[in-house]
Amino acid sequence: MSGIIEPILTMSAELSRLPGIGPKTAQRLAYFIASMPLEDVRSLSVALWEGRKAIRFCSVCGNYAAGEICAVCANQERHNGQICVVRDPRDVAAIERMHEYSGLYHVLHGTLSPMDGIGPDDIHIRELLSRLQTENVTEVILATNPDVEGEATASYLARLLKPLGVRCTRIAHGVPVGGDLEYTDEVTLLKAMEGRREV
Repeated sequence: MSGIIEPILTMSAELSRLPGIGPKTAQRLAYFIASMPLEDVRSLSVALWEGRKAIRFCSVCGNYAAGEICAVCANQERHNGQICVVRDPRDVAAIERMHEYSGLYHVLHGTLSPMDGIGPDDIHIRELLSRLQTENVTEVILATNPDVEGEATASYLARLLKPLGVRCTRIAHGVPVGGDLEYTDEVTLLKAMEGRREV
């Protein structure tokens, strides 16, 4: 017998389903929640429930939105002819944190992965092509992750976009700022060498 009561076990099991939350962290969170005042637990659960119900996908780019379109697509100052293609809404948030990119986004909601049965029809490529026909786009920036699936997706999109006459660029990959070459893997070093620029 574990000595842990059923409600704690149930909360722990649900919390451990979240990414990055292992069994010990889930149990620690469950105990913390058990020690909270009931009204605070109610506020937390209502915020999660209502927040999730209010979130939808932007009808233009596929980013998270609270209304029909997201804040980026609604901002007319951002319609500068650039579309940055990313895997999921978390990537939009990451790029927005740098406060330097002023174009629009397109969220694929996945990457090509034949091993997992994910092909071009399973992610939002068709919607991207449709946008290129209706919007004044001069550059598509491919910002998928530098892993096997991200590279395959970027290569596939580049081949699709080239005949359309739209400039297609890929974000640079390489040695991170503050990184040591001694500890950098060969693939990252290769990307850094390929992406070198004149100074």
